[in-house]
Amino acid sequence: LHLDRRLMEKRIFPAIDVNKSRTRKEELLLSPEDLERIWLLLRVLSPLEPSEAADLLISKLKKTKTNDEFLALMQKM
Repeated sequence: LHLDRRLMEKRIFPAIDVNKSRTRKEELLLSPEDLERIWLLLRVLSPLEPSEAADLLISKLKKTKTNDEFLALMQKM
C-alpha cells in the first residue's frame, strides 16, 4: 500500500493512493474473472487524481456489502 500525504491533508481516509498500490502477484491471488474486473477498475481509476480515485472508491464501497458486489458495480461504470 502506498499512502498519500495529500489525501491525509484533505482528511480523506484511508489515505491510500490506489494507482500506486498494487502487487506483482495478482494472478496468484485472484480468479481470472476477478483479475479481469480489477484490471477494468484500475483502467477507470488511473486517469483520476488520487483524491478523486479515493473518493470514488469510498463512495462505491459504502454502497456495497461484498467485494463481489463492489466489483460488479464498478464493472458497470
